[in-house]
Amino acid sequence: MSLKPKQIRYLRGLAHDLKPVIQTGNKGLTEAVLKELAVALDHHELVKVKIGSDDRDARKQQIAEIAERSHAELVQSIGKVACFFRRNDEAPKLALPK
Repeated sequence: MSLKPKQIRYLRGLAHDLKPVIQTGNKGLTEAVLKELAVALDHHELVKVKIGSDDRDARKQQIAEIAERSHAELVQSIGKVACFFRRNDEAPKLALPK
């Protein structure tokens, strides 16, 4: 699923008030983190993740890997925080603009 610019703006606005639900540590992206992220995405659809790495390139790599492995769309990335969206087909929570 690819998001349109209007939908990304809408989701960024919703994500502004959210607190990070998932936080990666020194070990980076583990299977346990991915499982928790999958549960959070199924429940909330829009999730903030705080990346623990101080290296900018390592953060970008982790963000790309999170998006790929969780089948989620990257909505926004600022510093150590990234927002991801994945539609829950069984019980959608957010109504996206067309």
